[in-house]
Amino acid sequence: MSLPQSKSLVLRTISREQHLAYIQSLPSASHCQVPAWADVKTEWRSENLGWFDSTGRLVGAGLVLYRQLPKIKRYLAYLPEGPVINWHAPNLDEWLQPMLAHLKQQGAFSVKMGPPVVIRRWDAAAIKSGIQDPDVKRLRDVEATHIEPRAFEVSDRLRKMGWQQGEDGGAGFGDVQPRYVFQVPLANRSLDEVLKGFNQLWRRNIKKAEKAGVEVVQGGYNDLAEWQRLYEITAERDHFRPRPQSYFERMWTVLNTEDPNRMRLYFARHEGENVAAATMLIVGGHVWYSYGASANHKREVRPSNAMQWRMLRDAYAMGATVYDLRGISDSLDETDHLFGLIQFKVGTGGEAVEYIGEWDFPLNKLLHKALDMYMSRR
Repeated sequence: MSLPQSKSLVLRTISREQHLAYIQSLPSASHCQVPAWADVKTEWRSENLGWFDSTGRLVGAGLVLYRQLPKIKRYLAYLPEGPVINWHAPNLDEWLQPMLAHLKQQGAFSVKMGPPVVIRRWDAAAIKSGIQDPDVKRLRDVEATHIEPRAFEVSDRLRKMGWQQGEDGGAGFGDVQPRYVFQVPLANRSLDEVLKGFNQLWRRNIKKAEKAGVEVVQGGYNDLAEWQRLYEITAERDHFRPRPQSYFERMWTVLNTEDPNRMRLYFARHEGENVAAATMLIVGGHVWYSYGASANHKREVRPSNAMQWRMLRDAYAMGATVYDLRGISDSLDETDHLFGLIQFKVGTGGEAVEYIGEWDFPLNKLLHKALDMYMSRR
C-alpha cells in the first residue's frame, strides 16, 4: 500500500521479512526495532514500515506498536528506539511527515518515538569526578567528554516540526525507554585493554569470584523457571513488580526463532548453586545486558561481576562493537536509591551515554491531553 510521500521518499507497509533483511544489512539497530519485538509485546498491534528512495531501494524501517485507547478505536502509535532512518539527513521532515500522515490514517491520535541519536557521552573519569564533587547532583552538571553537535540539530528540527518532549527534558526514567544508558565500547580495543579499563574494585571482584570457584554457564529455554526464581527474589528485594515467566518464555521463543543468537541466558554458579542470572540481547554489533537477577546470599563470592565479565568477553568474541549495560538514572547523589546502579556500572570503565530522549506528536490534541492526564495519575 502506497502512502503520502515526499519528492524522493516513498513510505509503505513492508513485510516482516523485508524489515528483518534491512535490519540485518546494518551494523546494528535497537532490539526494540526488530520485527520479533512485536511478538514480545502482545498487548500492542504492530506494523512494519519501510522508506524507499527514488530507485526503489529500502533505506529505512520502523516497527510501530499500536495501543488502543479504552472504549474508542483510536491508538497511541509508538516506535521504541526508532524508527531506523537517517536521522542526520538534511530533509528530516521528508522522512517523518509521510510517517505522521500514515499513522493518522491508521487511527493514531498520538505518536511517540525514540530517535536512536546520541547527544552526549561521559567517560568513567568524568563521572567519578562528578560523584566526588559535593555540588554536583546530576550527570548533566558534569562537563561531557564528547558532545555530538548534530544531535542538537535533530532536536531543533523536531521542535520546529511540532514534536514535543516532557517538561523535565528526560531526567532518567521519565521516558518509556531509558534516556541515559551505560556502554562499554569494544571496537578497536583488545580484551586486555577493556579489562585494564575496569576499576580496581571490579578487577579484584572478578579475581575473587574466580578464586572462590564461581563458574558462569549459558542456559536455555528449559532453564527459564530457574531464571524466574532468582528474578522474583530480586524483585522482592528491590521492590519492583516482576514480569511473569511466560513473558521471558515468549521473548526467548520469538526472538530466537527470528535469529537463533538473538537472546541468551547466563547463570553464575557457586558450589553447584545458581546465585546470579542475566539475559543478553544481540542485534548485529550491539549487545545488551537486558535483565539481571541474584540471590540474597553468597554475594561475597561476587557472582555478578564474574557474570558480567563472561558476558562482555562473549560479546567481544562475537565481534560486538559495544556492550550495553542499559539504563541508568542521571542522579549522582549518593542518597538517591538509583545511585548504586551507576556506581556498579561505572566500574567497568565504560561511558554514560545520553540519547535525545523520546518525542511525542499529538495528532489529536484533545485525546493526547486526556492520555497525558491518565498516565500522570497512574
